[in-house]
Amino acid sequence: MNARTASLVALLGAVVGILALFQLHRLIAAGPFWLAFQILAVGLMIWARITFGKRSFHAAADPTAGGLVTTGPYQYLRHPIYAAANYVVWAGALSEPNAQALGAATVVTLCLMVRLLLEERLVAVAYPEYAAYAARTKRLIPYVF
Repeated sequence: MNARTASLVALLGAVVGILALFQLHRLIAAGPFWLAFQILAVGLMIWARITFGKRSFHAAADPTAGGLVTTGPYQYLRHPIYAAANYVVWAGALSEPNAQALGAATVVTLCLMVRLLLEERLVAVAYPEYAAYAARTKRLIPYVF
């Protein structure tokens, strides 16, 4: 399977996991703490999208033209949109945890990790300065991972 196909399959898997959480009534968090966490995550996603600019979303992992973005949330995280998606999913699953919700959140995370790793490989080829950027920023959790 080539990188493009793997990326599309991973996107589909993430969507299925998110739909499963919706079906389980675990996509939107229960309780004020987890709901606030989700709101902050959506704010991160919006900040990242605005910082990224007018570039289009690609269903398959594919670097966009226009240079490497290292400002805004990208100065702390290499993948703030994937991070925000994970934060939303896990806040929903952990707010009232059960095996199905935790399994669905795990599927989303694993699928997004596949996309993230494929994108990193492609971006590193398109932008040689990516190696230095990756060395100083974390993927999904600031200062941790």
